[in-house]
Amino acid sequence: MSDLIASSAIDRRLASIVTPVIEGLGYELVRIRLMSGKRIILQIMADKPEGGIVVDDCAKISTAVSAVLDVEDPIEDEYALEVSSPGIDRPLTRLKDFETFNGYQVKLMTHDLIEGRKRFSGELRGVEDGEILIEIAEGTIGLQFDWLAEAKLVLTDELIAESLKARKDAGVIKEEDFDEVVTSETKED
Repeated sequence: MSDLIASSAIDRRLASIVTPVIEGLGYELVRIRLMSGKRIILQIMADKPEGGIVVDDCAKISTAVSAVLDVEDPIEDEYALEVSSPGIDRPLTRLKDFETFNGYQVKLMTHDLIEGRKRFSGELRGVEDGEILIEIAEGTIGLQFDWLAEAKLVLTDELIAESLKARKDAGVIKEEDFDEVVTSETKED
């Protein structure tokens, strides 16, 4: 089975260590990646089951995960731990994500060519019989979850508006904390 949460062997090992800690705190692991470059970064994306993770949640996860990683010591070299929310244009890593974000614009990439292509962009149409349904220019197609290498939401005005509304409804943000936004539709001539 494809694993969009942890793609490499080291990511899967790290996921097996941090998942119980993250879930024990009441959160879900969305994605984990050990990335190398000028410096090594362990990137953890987590969320609340109902969504809406905030900075204090990330700090709590970081503290707990750091303690476990210090004991387990699975990474030989020095690294930086980065804990974040999945963001508005989040990666879709679990089958339930494709149901939750039904109706939104997505970009999917498969491991292998499917009818001559690996990249698919369109509107997510949910899950049916284990297949991810996506409406592309040619019509609605189904892709097996196992075929996916990457999947993420596309940042659109609709997605931003829904995300802000959800955060406002949850009390995470308050309207009075922001200046009025002036758009071309609200400007008076």
